[in-house]
Amino acid sequence: MYFQYGEKELTYLKQKDKRLAAVIEQIGFIKRETDDDLFASVVHHIVGQQISSKAQATVWARLQNYLGIIEPQTVNAAPAEALQALGMSMRKALYIKDFAARVVDGSFDLEAVKHMEDQEAIAALSSLKGIGVWTAEMILLFCLQRRDILSFDDLAIQRGLRMLYHHRKITKELFARYRRRYSPYGSVASLYLWAIAGGAVEGMKDYGAQKKINKKQ
Repeated sequence: MYFQYGEKELTYLKQKDKRLAAVIEQIGFIKRETDDDLFASVVHHIVGQQISSKAQATVWARLQNYLGIIEPQTVNAAPAEALQALGMSMRKALYIKDFAARVVDGSFDLEAVKHMEDQEAIAALSSLKGIGVWTAEMILLFCLQRRDILSFDDLAIQRGLRMLYHHRKITKELFARYRRRYSPYGSVASLYLWAIAGGAVEGMKDYGAQKKINKKQ
């Protein structure tokens, strides 16, 4: 499954911002995979913290093989030491165990999160051990498919903004301006800013990085 958007969202963003419009035309439609299982998505993000995508995929495959189905009951029944042995830290194993236990005993309501407004859902998810605001925002975007997620804490988003608009630095005030401009389709804008940051548009440079280089010279 991919993040769902179409001409409605793209037309809106192109009308709001000429520079972004040019990038959208050049890059074309972006497909980003999503995961509609909220419990598994939270666990997957905890597993992937501070490790490479390749390492995350390896540990995730081991976890799937060990548990069979990644759900609250199977995780809750697994010893923390067994989870650690799959290639994650004990801290991550305990975070995952704590999350599963809270879902099983009802102290954390996953279904309720699905129906919360964005900020309320972010606050609920970031109350979990091992889940910060950025991770909660990514879960909202790539699991719950929320339409207006643009994360200030995402370094690639900041890099994409610097590259697209020739800024040296993205302040919170400047970021808020772009957030308002892209709303209510900030998530779609995020897809293109990530693509820009990853080098999808030839010739675009990071003006913030250039400043750092000049300082060293």
